[in-house]
Amino acid sequence: MAKRSAALVGFAEWAPQRNWDNPMFGMEACVKLAAEALADAGLEKGEVDGFVIGGLQESPMFSPLALAEYLGIQTHFGEIVDIGGASSAGMIWRAAAAIEIGLCETVLVLVPSTPPPVETGGAGEKMMLPPYLAGDSWGSPQGQFDIPYGLVAASPGFALVAQRVMSQYDVTPEALAKIAVDERKSAIKNPKAVFKEKPIDIDDVLNSPMVNDPIHLLEMVMPCWGGGAVVVTSAERAKRALHRPVFLSGYGEFISHKTVTYMHDLTVTPAKPAADQAFAMAGAERASVDLCSFYDCFTITVLLTIEDAGFAKKGEGGYFVEEHDLSYAGDFPLNTHGGQLGMGQGGAAGGLSHVVDSLTQIQGRAGDRQLAKADLAYVTGVGGLMASNVGLVMEGA
Repeated sequence: MAKRSAALVGFAEWAPQRNWDNPMFGMEACVKLAAEALADAGLEKGEVDGFVIGGLQESPMFSPLALAEYLGIQTHFGEIVDIGGASSAGMIWRAAAAIEIGLCETVLVLVPSTPPPVETGGAGEKMMLPPYLAGDSWGSPQGQFDIPYGLVAASPGFALVAQRVMSQYDVTPEALAKIAVDERKSAIKNPKAVFKEKPIDIDDVLNSPMVNDPIHLLEMVMPCWGGGAVVVTSAERAKRALHRPVFLSGYGEFISHKTVTYMHDLTVTPAKPAADQAFAMAGAERASVDLCSFYDCFTITVLLTIEDAGFAKKGEGGYFVEEHDLSYAGDFPLNTHGGQLGMGQGGAAGGLSHVVDSLTQIQGRAGDRQLAKADLAYVTGVGGLMASNVGLVMEGA
């Protein structure tokens, strides 16, 4: 039975930027994003009684308390979500769940990702970096057994997955490259996209530098700075929002490991149990979906999500990509904002861009890339090295 208790009603989304001219603390960014998202929704600050974040650099401990104080909001609900790239999607369903059980009525999902101010003194000026850029601390399994041998960050792990999938299921380099090409077609229509003026074809992708065999440069995201926020509220309050309410009718989450070393099968991801849970909760069928927005840190991530989320049989994702147009103008619209591959990965907010993509489409606000029919969307987030997955079924009122 579809849930109709909580709806997404407004958002803020900053265009990803490679060079951010206005560094700010995370709490400053949260204030700006909150104001923009509430204005977009047509709700007041005083109505907010919950928020979900991914943590704050300025306050590693007691982050929800520090942010409530800074925002000047007293809440019934403050949550931190830390499941990698799946965090933003995970924040959305946690906000909805809090509303569904009556804990609160209006929740801000805040995902700032801007460079912090420069730290001065001592050894001179230096940019304060998020802890995750330093990798895993010594003492962790990865710090002891993976990182010293070169399995560092994301690219090598996803390359191992891609190699295995291509070998086991005869997926061609051209099929993977086509994912980036189709997403770029959509990015060209998105004024916020970093690559909005740079069309590409399959040869461009395959001729781009090899980063980790078989992954080429144009098959992986460009890290940028950015930020995003979404307002989730009760069905009753959603009636007076400025735009079409978009209900979160189903959601699922699954975590299986952290690094690729511990994957039971390099060709199987947590997307299947997450999707099965989400669609069962929503009472919806895959065939009824009008658009998908899949987390796309690498092209191989998209291909495996198409399979494991139930839109193609296992091993047939490559054929599915070759037979369908994945752009906003195609027969299987996927990441109509251009995805992170075409729009740029605005830090942690890159994952939220997929939620905003579907929200924008269902609300009829996508401009030149607006779909003729956009009532039901399926959104995913992927964290770690194919380690966590969140699926969201979003439906227009």
